[in-house]
Amino acid sequence: MLQLKDAYEECRLITKREAKNFFYAFITLPSQKRRAIYAAYAFCRHCDDAVDLDIPRKSKLEALSSLRNQLEAAYRDRPQGAVFTALAHSAQTYGIPEEYFQDVISGVEMDLTKNRYETFDELRLYCYRVASVVGLICLEIFGYKDAKAKKHAIDLGLAMQLTNILRDIQEDLNRDRIYLPQQEMEQYGYSEEDLRIGVRNDAQRRLMAFQVQRARDYFQEGVKLLPYLSPRSRACPAVLAQLYVHILDRIKGNDFNVFNGRISLSGREKVLVTATTWLKSFLPHPQPNPT
Repeated sequence: MLQLKDAYEECRLITKREAKNFFYAFITLPSQKRRAIYAAYAFCRHCDDAVDLDIPRKSKLEALSSLRNQLEAAYRDRPQGAVFTALAHSAQTYGIPEEYFQDVISGVEMDLTKNRYETFDELRLYCYRVASVVGLICLEIFGYKDAKAKKHAIDLGLAMQLTNILRDIQEDLNRDRIYLPQQEMEQYGYSEEDLRIGVRNDAQRRLMAFQVQRARDYFQEGVKLLPYLSPRSRACPAVLAQLYVHILDRIKGNDFNVFNGRISLSGREKVLVTATTWLKSFLPHPQPNPT
């Protein structure tokens, strides 16, 4: 019989291997909350892997359907495998609604049914499902003083996903996915063909500057979450916010050139940001500067 501690350990190993920026933030949490976050991350990793496999689209949809069934079973005390064993325990411990995890699956499923977004409202729904809902899951684990915290957790998730989109433009193009809203590309006079061949001109810079500023605006609202959390819990979202704001800074500092490989921070930079932000998070009214 699978032991709970072994289930959590497998989730930790998945997170350490795959989480990159997230793992640096997660280590700031108390151990019990940290292992619950590992379980949530491992579940999300399962969802992402289901659609990234080199298999037919129908098989990917079937894989997501299987994950829905396993999730339902976990919430009915019939978990299957290490990830769902740890997830079921965490969900029960922290009262995490099943619908949050179902929404994550729905968001990942959008990548199989939609590869262009006409408006920002369409894109926002996608970002909400794949990122903001994860923020709401984490919020239940962190614990919070007021329901108003949920709005800021949603905004922080949107900010982070919008940053991911800007960072990963070239990688997504290779998968025939464009997340920049079509209306906004047209508004700035930058075509899909321009994007595909990596044209860098004033139109591209203005378009990217607009996207970066929107992400910053969401960070501005998202970091208002921090005072609602305990000092030990607030360090995690504070570190994540700062890591992602640094990526935005680097995109802008690189003159919005996102076509020559993924823009990222070094391990040393991540450690430095984590340490300094963790210390600042203990101040009475921590507000990382997203500008």
